[in-house]
Amino acid sequence: MKLVVMIPAYNEEKTIASVIQEIPRDCCEEVKVLVINDGSIDKTVQEAEKAGADKIISFKKNKGLAPAFRAGLQTALEMGADIIVNTDGDGQYNGNEIRKLIEPILVGRADFVLGSRTNGRIEYMPIEKKIGNRIATFITRIVSGFPVSDAQSGFRAFTRDCALRLNVMADYTYVQETLIQASHYGLVIEEVPIEFRRRDGHSRLISSIWKYAKRAGGTIARGYRDFHPLSTFFGLGLFFVLAGLIFGSKVLLAYLKTGIVAGNLPSAVLTVLLILIGVSTMTLGIIADILKTQRKVQDEILYRLKKLEYEIRSDNKL
Repeated sequence: MKLVVMIPAYNEEKTIASVIQEIPRDCCEEVKVLVINDGSIDKTVQEAEKAGADKIISFKKNKGLAPAFRAGLQTALEMGADIIVNTDGDGQYNGNEIRKLIEPILVGRADFVLGSRTNGRIEYMPIEKKIGNRIATFITRIVSGFPVSDAQSGFRAFTRDCALRLNVMADYTYVQETLIQASHYGLVIEEVPIEFRRRDGHSRLISSIWKYAKRAGGTIARGYRDFHPLSTFFGLGLFFVLAGLIFGSKVLLAYLKTGIVAGNLPSAVLTVLLILIGVSTMTLGIIADILKTQRKVQDEILYRLKKLEYEIRSDNKL
Protein backbone atom coordinates (compact mmCIF):
# COMPACT_ATOMS: atom_id res chain seq x y z
CA MET A 1 0.00 0.00 0.00
CA LYS A 2 1.56 3.27 -1.16
CA LEU A 3 0.62 6.64 0.31
CA VAL A 4 1.51 9.91 -1.41
CA VAL A 5 1.13 13.07 0.67
CA MET A 6 0.79 16.07 -1.63
CA ILE A 7 1.52 19.59 -0.38
CA PRO A 8 0.58 22.61 -2.52
CA ALA A 9 2.88 25.42 -1.38
CA TYR A 10 3.31 29.08 -2.25
CA ASN A 11 6.08 31.00 -0.49
CA GLU A 12 6.15 28.68 2.52
CA GLU A 13 9.90 28.65 3.17
CA LYS A 14 9.37 29.14 6.93
CA THR A 15 7.01 26.18 7.41
CA ILE A 16 7.41 23.67 4.57
CA ALA A 17 10.30 21.81 6.25
CA SER A 18 8.41 21.24 9.51
CA VAL A 19 5.31 20.13 7.54
CA ILE A 20 7.33 17.52 5.64
CA GLN A 21 9.21 16.30 8.71
CA GLU A 22 5.96 15.90 10.65
CA ILE A 23 4.50 13.46 8.10
CA PRO A 24 4.58 9.95 9.62
CA ARG A 25 6.60 7.67 7.35
CA ASP A 26 5.36 4.50 9.06
CA CYS A 27 1.61 4.90 8.57
CA CYS A 28 1.71 2.86 5.32
CA GLU A 29 4.02 0.32 3.73
CA GLU A 30 5.45 3.12 1.57
CA VAL A 31 5.06 6.85 2.11
CA LYS A 32 6.16 9.51 -0.39
CA VAL A 33 5.99 13.29 -0.07
CA LEU A 34 5.08 15.37 -3.12
CA VAL A 35 5.42 19.16 -3.05
CA ILE A 36 3.64 21.28 -5.65
CA ASN A 37 5.54 24.56 -5.78
CA ASP A 38 2.95 27.08 -6.94
CA GLY A 39 5.35 29.64 -8.39
CA SER A 40 7.08 30.50 -5.10
CA ILE A 41 9.63 33.30 -5.22
CA ASP A 42 11.28 32.44 -1.90
CA LYS A 43 13.25 29.35 -0.81
CA THR A 44 10.29 26.97 -0.59
CA VAL A 45 11.85 24.48 -3.03
CA GLN A 46 15.26 24.47 -1.35
CA GLU A 47 13.73 24.01 2.10
CA ALA A 48 11.49 21.19 0.82
CA GLU A 49 14.49 19.42 -0.71
CA LYS A 50 16.50 19.69 2.52
CA ALA A 51 13.53 18.40 4.54
CA GLY A 52 13.32 15.22 2.45
CA ALA A 53 10.56 15.76 -0.10
CA ASP A 54 10.56 12.78 -2.49
CA LYS A 55 9.32 14.76 -5.50
CA ILE A 56 8.83 18.44 -6.26
CA ILE A 57 7.00 19.85 -9.25
CA SER A 58 7.07 23.60 -9.91
CA PHE A 59 4.96 26.14 -11.75
CA LYS A 60 6.82 29.03 -13.39
CA LYS A 61 4.25 31.44 -11.92
CA ASN A 62 1.59 31.36 -9.23
CA LYS A 63 -1.55 29.66 -10.57
CA GLY A 64 -3.64 29.13 -7.45
CA LEU A 65 -5.28 26.37 -5.44
CA ALA A 66 -7.14 24.44 -8.11
CA PRO A 67 -4.30 24.11 -10.69
CA ALA A 68 -1.85 23.11 -7.93
CA PHE A 69 -4.25 20.49 -6.59
CA ARG A 70 -5.00 19.18 -10.09
CA ALA A 71 -1.29 18.82 -10.91
CA GLY A 72 -0.64 17.17 -7.55
CA LEU A 73 -3.41 14.65 -7.99
CA GLN A 74 -2.18 13.70 -11.46
CA THR A 75 1.44 13.40 -10.31
CA ALA A 76 0.48 11.33 -7.25
CA LEU A 77 -1.35 8.89 -9.51
CA GLU A 78 1.69 8.73 -11.80
CA MET A 79 3.78 7.89 -8.71
CA GLY A 80 1.57 4.85 -8.17
CA ALA A 81 -0.35 6.08 -5.12
CA ASP A 82 -2.97 3.78 -3.62
CA ILE A 83 -3.97 6.53 -1.18
CA ILE A 84 -3.48 10.27 -1.64
CA VAL A 85 -3.50 12.77 1.21
CA ASN A 86 -3.65 16.51 0.59
CA THR A 87 -2.42 18.93 3.23
CA ASP A 88 -1.31 22.56 3.31
CA GLY A 89 2.23 23.88 3.45
CA ASP A 90 1.59 26.40 6.24
CA GLY A 91 1.59 23.89 9.11
CA GLN A 92 -1.97 24.53 10.27
CA TYR A 93 -2.88 20.85 9.86
CA ASN A 94 -1.20 18.34 12.16
CA GLY A 95 0.71 15.85 10.00
CA ASN A 96 0.59 13.23 12.76
CA GLU A 97 -3.16 13.05 12.21
CA ILE A 98 -2.64 11.52 8.75
CA ARG A 99 -2.92 8.14 10.48
CA LYS A 100 -6.41 9.07 11.66
CA LEU A 101 -7.30 10.54 8.26
CA ILE A 102 -6.46 7.41 6.24
CA GLU A 103 -7.82 4.87 8.76
CA PRO A 104 -11.35 4.74 7.21
CA ILE A 105 -9.73 4.04 3.82
CA LEU A 106 -7.36 1.37 5.14
CA VAL A 107 -10.24 -0.60 6.66
CA GLY A 108 -12.30 -0.22 3.48
CA ARG A 109 -14.98 1.98 5.02
CA ALA A 110 -14.58 5.11 2.86
CA ASP A 111 -13.36 6.38 -0.51
CA PHE A 112 -12.93 10.01 0.49
CA VAL A 113 -12.10 11.29 3.99
CA LEU A 114 -12.39 14.92 5.08
CA GLY A 115 -10.62 16.36 8.09
CA SER A 116 -13.22 18.43 9.93
CA ARG A 117 -11.92 21.44 11.82
CA THR A 118 -15.33 22.36 13.21
CA ASN A 119 -15.76 18.89 14.73
CA GLY A 120 -12.17 18.96 15.96
CA ARG A 121 -10.12 21.63 17.74
CA ILE A 122 -9.59 25.05 16.21
CA GLU A 123 -6.70 26.91 17.82
CA TYR A 124 -7.56 30.10 15.96
CA MET A 125 -9.59 31.21 12.94
CA PRO A 126 -10.42 34.84 12.01
CA ILE A 127 -14.10 35.64 12.52
CA GLU A 128 -14.68 36.58 8.86
CA LYS A 129 -13.15 33.29 7.73
CA LYS A 130 -15.24 31.37 10.27
CA ILE A 131 -18.47 32.98 9.05
CA GLY A 132 -17.52 32.44 5.40
CA ASN A 133 -16.71 28.81 6.12
CA ARG A 134 -20.10 28.24 7.76
CA ILE A 135 -21.98 29.79 4.84
CA ALA A 136 -19.99 27.93 2.15
CA THR A 137 -20.34 24.65 4.06
CA PHE A 138 -24.10 25.10 4.37
CA ILE A 139 -24.47 25.72 0.61
CA THR A 140 -22.12 22.84 -0.28
CA ARG A 141 -24.15 20.55 1.99
CA ILE A 142 -27.30 21.39 0.03
CA VAL A 143 -25.66 21.04 -3.38
CA SER A 144 -23.76 17.83 -2.64
CA GLY A 145 -26.41 16.13 -0.53
CA PHE A 146 -23.71 15.10 1.97
CA PRO A 147 -24.05 16.39 5.58
CA VAL A 148 -20.57 17.90 5.61
CA SER A 149 -19.49 19.95 8.63
CA ASP A 150 -16.39 21.56 7.09
CA ALA A 151 -16.45 21.74 3.29
CA GLN A 152 -13.49 24.13 3.14
CA SER A 153 -10.96 21.85 4.81
CA GLY A 154 -7.90 21.12 2.66
CA PHE A 155 -6.84 18.19 4.85
CA ARG A 156 -8.35 15.22 3.02
CA ALA A 157 -7.59 11.72 1.79
CA PHE A 158 -8.64 9.84 -1.36
CA THR A 159 -8.43 6.29 -2.57
CA ARG A 160 -6.78 5.79 -5.95
CA ASP A 161 -10.14 5.00 -7.51
CA CYS A 162 -11.70 8.14 -6.04
CA ALA A 163 -8.84 10.29 -7.37
CA LEU A 164 -9.32 8.82 -10.84
CA ARG A 165 -12.96 9.91 -10.83
CA LEU A 166 -12.29 13.51 -9.76
CA ASN A 167 -12.02 16.04 -12.57
CA VAL A 168 -11.22 19.49 -11.20
CA MET A 169 -12.41 22.04 -13.76
CA ALA A 170 -12.36 25.18 -11.61
CA ASP A 171 -9.44 27.59 -11.88
CA TYR A 172 -9.44 28.88 -8.30
CA THR A 173 -10.37 26.33 -5.61
CA TYR A 174 -11.02 22.60 -5.55
CA VAL A 175 -12.52 21.95 -2.11
CA GLN A 176 -16.22 22.28 -2.94
CA GLU A 177 -16.02 20.86 -6.46
CA THR A 178 -14.31 17.61 -5.42
CA LEU A 179 -16.84 17.06 -2.63
CA ILE A 180 -19.80 17.68 -4.96
CA GLN A 181 -18.33 15.34 -7.58
CA ALA A 182 -17.55 12.57 -5.09
CA SER A 183 -21.07 12.70 -3.69
CA HIS A 184 -22.61 12.75 -7.16
CA TYR A 185 -20.57 9.71 -8.24
CA GLY A 186 -21.80 7.75 -5.23
CA LEU A 187 -18.43 7.54 -3.48
CA VAL A 188 -18.46 6.91 0.27
CA ILE A 189 -17.42 10.07 2.15
CA GLU A 190 -16.50 10.24 5.81
CA GLU A 191 -15.38 13.02 8.12
CA VAL A 192 -12.91 12.77 11.02
CA PRO A 193 -12.24 15.49 13.60
CA ILE A 194 -8.83 17.16 13.30
CA GLU A 195 -6.71 19.81 14.95
CA PHE A 196 -6.39 23.20 13.26
CA ARG A 197 -3.47 25.32 14.40
CA ARG A 198 -2.89 29.04 14.38
CA ARG A 199 -0.58 30.26 11.63
CA ASP A 200 1.81 33.20 11.56
CA GLY A 201 0.95 35.88 9.02
CA HIS A 202 -1.69 35.74 6.30
CA SER A 203 -2.62 32.87 4.04
CA ARG A 204 -0.65 33.01 0.80
CA LEU A 205 -2.99 30.65 -1.02
CA ILE A 206 -6.08 32.68 -0.09
CA SER A 207 -5.08 36.35 -0.27
CA SER A 208 -8.58 37.78 0.24
CA ILE A 209 -11.53 36.13 1.99
CA TRP A 210 -13.97 38.18 -0.12
CA LYS A 211 -12.26 37.21 -3.37
CA TYR A 212 -12.28 33.60 -2.21
CA ALA A 213 -15.99 33.75 -1.29
CA LYS A 214 -16.90 35.25 -4.67
CA ARG A 215 -14.98 32.72 -6.75
CA ALA A 216 -15.81 29.74 -4.53
CA GLY A 217 -19.48 30.72 -4.76
CA GLY A 218 -19.21 30.58 -8.54
CA THR A 219 -17.69 27.09 -8.32
CA ILE A 220 -20.55 25.86 -6.12
CA ALA A 221 -23.15 27.41 -8.43
CA ARG A 222 -21.59 25.75 -11.49
CA GLY A 223 -21.49 22.44 -9.62
CA TYR A 224 -25.22 22.66 -8.90
CA ARG A 225 -25.94 23.66 -12.48
CA ASP A 226 -23.91 20.77 -13.90
CA PHE A 227 -25.32 18.05 -11.65
CA HIS A 228 -28.87 19.41 -11.25
CA PRO A 229 -29.58 21.15 -14.58
CA LEU A 230 -33.31 20.41 -14.71
CA SER A 231 -34.11 21.94 -11.31
CA THR A 232 -31.70 24.84 -11.97
CA PHE A 233 -33.21 25.93 -15.28
CA PHE A 234 -36.79 25.05 -14.32
CA GLY A 235 -36.40 27.22 -11.21
CA LEU A 236 -35.13 30.15 -13.27
CA GLY A 237 -37.78 29.61 -15.92
CA LEU A 238 -40.55 29.47 -13.34
CA PHE A 239 -39.33 32.78 -11.88
CA PHE A 240 -39.65 34.51 -15.27
CA VAL A 241 -43.05 32.93 -15.96
CA LEU A 242 -44.41 34.03 -12.57
CA ALA A 243 -43.03 37.53 -13.11
CA GLY A 244 -44.74 37.61 -16.49
CA LEU A 245 -48.04 36.48 -14.98
CA ILE A 246 -47.82 39.21 -12.32
CA PHE A 247 -47.44 41.90 -15.00
CA GLY A 248 -50.04 40.10 -17.11
CA SER A 249 -52.63 40.22 -14.33
CA LYS A 250 -52.60 44.01 -14.57
CA VAL A 251 -53.22 43.85 -18.32
CA LEU A 252 -55.96 41.24 -17.87
CA LEU A 253 -57.80 43.27 -15.22
CA ALA A 254 -57.65 46.38 -17.42
CA TYR A 255 -58.98 44.39 -20.40
CA LEU A 256 -61.86 42.98 -18.36
CA LYS A 257 -62.83 46.52 -17.30
CA THR A 258 -62.35 48.39 -20.58
CA GLY A 259 -62.20 45.70 -23.27
CA ILE A 260 -58.91 47.10 -24.62
CA VAL A 261 -55.20 46.66 -23.87
CA ALA A 262 -53.85 49.70 -25.74
CA GLY A 263 -53.38 51.66 -22.51
CA ASN A 264 -51.29 48.85 -21.03
CA LEU A 265 -49.31 47.93 -24.13
CA PRO A 266 -45.86 48.14 -22.45
CA SER A 267 -47.01 45.79 -19.67
CA ALA A 268 -48.51 43.43 -22.25
CA VAL A 269 -45.27 43.32 -24.24
CA LEU A 270 -43.26 42.75 -21.04
CA THR A 271 -45.64 39.95 -20.01
CA VAL A 272 -45.17 38.11 -23.31
CA LEU A 273 -41.42 38.65 -23.20
CA LEU A 274 -41.04 37.32 -19.63
CA ILE A 275 -43.19 34.26 -20.32
CA LEU A 276 -41.24 33.49 -23.51
CA ILE A 277 -37.96 33.80 -21.61
CA GLY A 278 -39.32 31.52 -18.88
CA VAL A 279 -40.51 28.85 -21.29
CA SER A 280 -37.22 29.04 -23.23
CA THR A 281 -35.24 28.64 -20.01
CA MET A 282 -37.31 25.59 -19.03
CA THR A 283 -36.69 24.12 -22.47
CA LEU A 284 -32.99 24.73 -22.00
CA GLY A 285 -33.25 22.78 -18.74
CA ILE A 286 -34.64 19.75 -20.60
CA ILE A 287 -31.78 19.94 -23.11
CA ALA A 288 -29.22 20.32 -20.29
CA ASP A 289 -30.69 17.28 -18.53
CA ILE A 290 -30.20 15.25 -21.71
CA LEU A 291 -26.60 16.47 -21.89
CA LYS A 292 -26.16 15.45 -18.24
CA THR A 293 -26.76 11.85 -19.30
CA GLN A 294 -24.10 12.24 -21.98
CA ARG A 295 -21.71 13.68 -19.39
CA LYS A 296 -22.17 10.59 -17.21
CA VAL A 297 -21.13 8.43 -20.14
CA GLN A 298 -18.14 10.69 -20.90
CA ASP A 299 -17.06 10.72 -17.25
CA GLU A 300 -17.16 6.92 -17.13
CA ILE A 301 -15.11 6.69 -20.35
CA LEU A 302 -12.57 9.21 -18.96
CA TYR A 303 -12.33 7.26 -15.71
CA ARG A 304 -11.67 4.00 -17.53
CA LEU A 305 -9.08 5.64 -19.81
CA LYS A 306 -7.21 7.18 -16.88
CA LYS A 307 -7.33 3.91 -14.98
CA LEU A 308 -5.95 2.02 -17.97
CA GLU A 309 -3.24 4.65 -18.54
CA TYR A 310 -1.94 4.49 -14.97
CA GLU A 311 -2.14 0.69 -14.89
CA ILE A 312 0.01 0.52 -18.04
CA ARG A 313 2.52 2.96 -16.51
CA SER A 314 2.64 0.88 -13.34
CA ASP A 315 3.20 -2.34 -15.31
CA ASN A 316 5.99 -0.69 -17.33
CA LYS A 317 7.77 0.36 -14.13
CA LEU A 318 7.66 -3.23 -12.94
